[in-house]
Order: sequence, then structure tokens, then C-alpha cells
Amino acid sequence: MPDEAHAAASVYLETTIISYLTAYPSSLIIVAGNQELTRQWWREERAKYRCFISPYVTAESSRGDSEAAASRLEVLQAIPSLEITPNIRSLARRIVRALEIPASADTDAFHLACAIEYEMDYLLTWNCKHLANGPRLKLLAAIAAAESLWLPIINAHGDGQRKGE
Repeated sequence: MPDEAHAAASVYLETTIISYLTAYPSSLIIVAGNQELTRQWWREERAKYRCFISPYVTAESSRGDSEAAASRLEVLQAIPSLEITPNIRSLARRIVRALEIPASADTDAFHLACAIEYEMDYLLTWNCKHLANGPRLKLLAAIAAAESLWLPIINAHGDGQRKGE
């Protein structure tokens, strides 16, 4: 059994990763490229990490077209799901306020709160609007420092975690 220093890094998989993994190829070239990067990471790199989801990922993956939802849920069956704690709910509400996340997208804050609460090494996402963008990351770093919170490395999938990086 490996010691803690050599244990595989932990990764919280936000819903966009699962969606890009299972979706039909997009006609939009950037989205199609991101889908391919996701599939490549899934095939070649995923086994090097301890991957986790939350009930929020499962709930979001259940929505929409029933056939697409079934594909997403099938993938999720093999991934451990983190338990939602009262601290996650409280932290998510603080994140919503601090980042001014609209109510329609507040689940994004819950994903981040899960990754913080469970001290995930990475939060892997394609959500660059509310999670993986420079100004938000800078603000999150300041909040984490002020509140002495763990902050995972938040990245859009193609930004690191590939061979040789």
C-alpha cells in the first residue's frame, strides 16, 4: 500500500467533464477539440488519479435528453460520490455571494465547495464562466487565504494534467 506522499492525486470531476466525455461530437471546432481532449484524458490519464463526483454531478447528469443522461449516468456508476455535509452547503452559499454567481448557476459553487471540503488536489472542469477563469481564480485564492481554506487546483481540462506536465 503506497504511503500518503506517493498516493495518487485526487480529482473532483465537475459535470462538464462527464458531459464532454459522453456527448456526440460537436460541430463547433473548439467544443469538439475539448471533447477530444476529455476523451483522451479519460483513456490515457484518468487511472493515474483518484476520481470523485458528488450528488450534484449525478443530479445535473440526470437532466436533459434521456438517452444522453443514461450515457452520463452509466459513466458515473464507477466513480465514488462524496457525501454532502452541512459545511459544504454553508461554504457554497459564501462562494455564491463572493463570486456573485447567479442563482441559476449556484450548483457551480456547490461543486467547488465539495472539492474544498474534501481537500481534492484538483477540480477538473470545462466551466470557464464561473470556475476556471483568471479573475475568479484570483478572487478564490484571496478568499481561501482569508478563511484558511484548502483550495484545489481548478483547471479547464486541457490546461495541465496531460503527459509530461
